[in-house]
Amino acid sequence: MLLTSVKVGPFRSINEQQTTEIDPQVTVLVGMNEAGKTVFLRALHKAKDALDKEKFDITEDYPRKDLLTYKRRHEESPEDAVILTYVIDDAEASEINAKIGCDIKAGFRFTVSRNYKNASSIGLSIPEAPILKNLATTVGLSEGAVAVLSKATSLREALLGLKGISLTNEADTEFVQGLETRVSGARADWSSVCTYEAWQLLSPQIPSFLYFSDYDLLPGKLNLKDLANRLAAASKDPANAHKQIEPKHQAVIALLRMAGVELDDFSNGTSYEELKAQIESVSINLTDQILEFWKQNEDLEVEIDIRPDASDAAPFNDGPNLYLRIKNKRHRGVTTPFDQRSRGFIWFFSFLVWFDSVQQQLSVVGSTTSKNLVLLLDEPALALHALAQSDFLRYIDDLAETHQVIYTTHSPFMVNSDRLYQVRVVEDKPRQGTVISSNLSGSDSKTIFPLQAALGWNIAQNLFIAERNLLVEGISELTVLQAMSRAVEETGGVGLDPQITIVPVGGLSNVATFVSLLGGNGLAFAVLHDYSGKSDQKLDAMVQQKLLNQKQVFNFSQFKNLGADEAVAVATDLEDLLDPKAYLEHFNEVYSKALAGTVLKLEDLPQADRIVQRIEKQLISSQVSVRPTPGYNHFAVAAAYVAVPPKKISKDVIQRFSKLFETINQALS
Repeated sequence: MLLTSVKVGPFRSINEQQTTEIDPQVTVLVGMNEAGKTVFLRALHKAKDALDKEKFDITEDYPRKDLLTYKRRHEESPEDAVILTYVIDDAEASEINAKIGCDIKAGFRFTVSRNYKNASSIGLSIPEAPILKNLATTVGLSEGAVAVLSKATSLREALLGLKGISLTNEADTEFVQGLETRVSGARADWSSVCTYEAWQLLSPQIPSFLYFSDYDLLPGKLNLKDLANRLAAASKDPANAHKQIEPKHQAVIALLRMAGVELDDFSNGTSYEELKAQIESVSINLTDQILEFWKQNEDLEVEIDIRPDASDAAPFNDGPNLYLRIKNKRHRGVTTPFDQRSRGFIWFFSFLVWFDSVQQQLSVVGSTTSKNLVLLLDEPALALHALAQSDFLRYIDDLAETHQVIYTTHSPFMVNSDRLYQVRVVEDKPRQGTVISSNLSGSDSKTIFPLQAALGWNIAQNLFIAERNLLVEGISELTVLQAMSRAVEETGGVGLDPQITIVPVGGLSNVATFVSLLGGNGLAFAVLHDYSGKSDQKLDAMVQQKLLNQKQVFNFSQFKNLGADEAVAVATDLEDLLDPKAYLEHFNEVYSKALAGTVLKLEDLPQADRIVQRIEKQLISSQVSVRPTPGYNHFAVAAAYVAVPPKKISKDVIQRFSKLFETINQALS
C-alpha cells in the first residue's frame, strides 16, 4: 500500500486546503526558509503518528487569523486537517477479493481523513451488487433465495429478504446463517457490510508517519541518574512529560533500548563491562551501516563510555554519565566529544539510532511493520559537505526501497537532477499562505533556485546550454545525432545547424521540467523524443500551458516512414532510424563476450515495433543475460556504431536523418 496524495489545510501557515501528489518512492519539498516545508511534514505526522504521540490541537495548529471564528463551530463541525489517499497493490487486492468476494483491482484508492478532534473518517466504498451476484451462484440455493439475492442491492437487504421467505432446503438455511453471522459482525453505523470488511483488512496495512529533525540528535554526554529522575517525573505527570523529556533524552533512551539496557541496570549491580559491551555492540553495528554511505572520512567511529565524574558540574557530578565520543583513526585515534565534531556524521548516527529504535518498539507492540512507514525527514544532511549530500541521496534511495520518504531541503545537492518529477515547490504567498505545487514554471525564481542550481550542476558536468537547444532523452541520442549529422553532410546534404546544441536531459520525464526551469531565460527549445505509441501527458500539458510550441515537439516516428500517414505512427526509438542489420551487428560485437558465441540474427528476432524491444525479447527468450540488470546498455551499442560506422549507409537512413535535421533546423531558426 502506498500513499499517493494528501490534502492538507487549514493547518498553521497553510490557510487553504490543497492537494499534493506523493511520489511512490521519494518526494522532495523545496522552498525558502519559513516557506512552510516543516509545517507540511508536521501535518502529516499528526495525522497518523506511528508512535501515537502527536495529536492535532486547534490552538497550536489552526491558522491563527481564523481561529476565533473556527472555535465557535469546532464542537459541532470540526474541520478536516489532513486527508490521506492510499492505493493498494496486487497482493492486497487479491486478499480482499478472496475474503470478501468482490472484484477490486490493484490501483484501487481510498481516503482517510483526520479532523481537529483527532477523529478519523473513511472514504471507502465496496459495491455489494457484484458480491450478491456471486453469492446467488452458491450451489444448492432454492429459486426463491436466488431471486432475493438477485434483487437485493446490499447484504443487509438480502438478509431481510431471505428471512421473509420460506427456506425450502438445508442449503438455504446454512446460507442464511452464514450471511447473518457476516452482517452481525459489521458495525451498525457502517452502511455497507462489505466496505466494513474491506476496512478491517486494509486498516492494519495503512502506513504511519515517522518524523525526524535536527532536534533529535544524540548529545555528547548525559547523566543517567538525571534521566531516570526525569522519566519518573514524566510518568507521574504525563500531560507535562514533554517538559521533562527533551529530544536529547529520547535519543539516549533509544540507544539504551537498542542495546537492551534499562536505566535500573546502572544502579542494581550489573557490571560496568557488561553494560558497556552491550552499548558498544550497537554502536559498532550502526557505524558499519553508516560507512556504507559515508564516504567523506571512513576512519571515524563512535566510542561509548559510562563513568561518574564528581568534579563535573551538576547534574553530571551525581551518578554515572553516558559519554559519546568520535574517534578519528586517521589522526592516531584522537577522540573528541560526540556533539563537537562532524555534525553530518552525528546526524547520520542519531538518525539510525532513532529509526532502528522506533522499528524495534513497533515490532514489540505489533502495531505495524517496517514496510508500513512513511519517513518524514526535515532538512536531512543539512550540515554535510555538498558532495557528501549527493552521497546521502544514495541512502535516501536505500530507505525508499522499503519506505516512502518525504524530505525537505533548500540545497541543490539534495535534489536528484535526473528525478525532478519528485520535487514539490513550497512557497509562502501573500494572503494565501503556504502553497505546495509540482508546477515549477509558475513558481517564484527564488524558490526554484535550488532546482536551477541542481540542473546547472548536472549540465556543468556534461554540456553547456546555448540559445538554441535540442532536448533529447539521453546520451545515446546525442552521440548518434552528431555522427549522423556528419554522415549527411558527407553525402552533400545539410546536417544539424552548428548553432544548435543537443542537450540530453536524462529521460522524457525530465524534458518538461527542464523547459519549466530554463524556458523563462529567453532560450529556444525543440524536443525530440522516443515515441511509445501514445502522446506524453506532460509534454501535452506544456503545450496547453503555452510553455512549449507544438511545432517544436517532435518524435522519431515522424522520420521513420517518410511520406506515411502520421495518424498510423508506430512506437519508434532513435535506433529504429538506423539500418537494423547494421545495428544488430554492433550489438553482437559489443556483447560478444556475454553472448558466448551466440550471434543474434535479424530474422530470428521476435516481432515488435522497436529494434531495442525485439533484441530484449530475444535475450529473455534465449535466457541470455548481458548485464546484471535486464536489457542492455543502449549507449554502449550507440557508441560502437558511431566509432565504427557502416562503410556504406543506406539511402533510406540518410533520407530519414536529412529530413530530421531539416525539420529541427527550421523549428529553431
